[in-house]
Amino acid sequence: MTPLARAQRRLKAHPLALDAALAAGVLLCMLAGSFVDPHGERSVSWSVRTPDPLSLLLITLGAAALVFRRSAPMTVLALTGTCSVAESVTGDPRAPVAMSAVIALYTVASTTDRPTTWRVGLLTMTVLTGAAMLAGPLPWYAQENLAIFAWTGIGATAGDAVRSRRAVVRAIRERAERAERTREEEARRRVAEERLRIARDLHDVVAHHIALVNVQAGVAAHVMDRRPDQAKEALAHVREASRSALNELRATVGLLRQSGDPEAPTEPAPGLDRLDELAGTFRSAGLQVEVARADHDTKLPAAVGLAAYRVIQEALTNVQKHAGPDAKAEVSVVRVGPNIEVTVLDDGAGDAPASQDGGGHGLLGMRERVTALRGTLTTGPRYGGGYRVHATLPVKTRSSAPEDSA
Repeated sequence: MTPLARAQRRLKAHPLALDAALAAGVLLCMLAGSFVDPHGERSVSWSVRTPDPLSLLLITLGAAALVFRRSAPMTVLALTGTCSVAESVTGDPRAPVAMSAVIALYTVASTTDRPTTWRVGLLTMTVLTGAAMLAGPLPWYAQENLAIFAWTGIGATAGDAVRSRRAVVRAIRERAERAERTREEEARRRVAEERLRIARDLHDVVAHHIALVNVQAGVAAHVMDRRPDQAKEALAHVREASRSALNELRATVGLLRQSGDPEAPTEPAPGLDRLDELAGTFRSAGLQVEVARADHDTKLPAAVGLAAYRVIQEALTNVQKHAGPDAKAEVSVVRVGPNIEVTVLDDGAGDAPASQDGGGHGLLGMRERVTALRGTLTTGPRYGGGYRVHATLPVKTRSSAPEDSA
């Protein structure tokens, strides 16, 4: 930082010192002007003169008042204006006391609104110029009188321009700060949404495969001694389920990689095209699953297909965990107008409670997925036992391109 910049910052931090320095400068200018006679002798344009003691007193008072121009601008303008009127009426030759009034008028104009500037400026110009023209020792058309009119007008105009510029700069700064806050809030919102989406994906992947592993491990432990072939088959299913869980976890975590990290998996997100494969994993775990489709091979956007797949996966996982060992599940996918409807039913057989409204996040995750796509999800017990999960998803989303109806 240059010495000049440091001095400016120091002065801005102490406005009273800055005003005192300004008052001292104005005082020197007025004193210099009071000792100079612009008319002089016949052969000389400028000459030295001796000002009256009253003029020196008015100069000092007007300059001293400028020290307080920020804290009491109107009072300072009234005081300097009074000194200027007194000098205009009594001074002969006249001293430039009006300079302090011009500075005070500039301060008022730069710190108030435009209507106030107009009123105060016109009043100051009228009083100072009128007093000089009507009661002063010089003719009314003297250039000193016209100079008072011009300089007061310049002071008011300059102050209003400075105030307008400050207002524009302040508005620009506020808009920039507001835009920055908006960007930060949007970034935080996007981060929160992404965290929630990843949490849902992790929950769906882990809950589904761990439930299968748990069931198959239980089967293997139960038949290990009597039917080792069936136990080996169950352990093979455990291995396959754990491998699938690791692959899906790797794909999900790969979304968190940075641009310089090793290449992430590029396998597409699962959709309804993998419904038979999903049902097969549950059948291999001992759950009886029937699938019925009447969606006429509708091509779904990736987000809709993934949401439908996860809803079915989570619903069947809950059936596997809560509906009992002899439970049966029915999955139906139907195209109804502009929507795709997914339904998962179970009969709730067995001793385990059929309700899925436990303390987990499965139903909450399903609802969040469906709601994010402007769909609807209804869940609840069935009459006579069992549970029903029904999701309605729009075939076309806002971000998907128009597609032909199937």
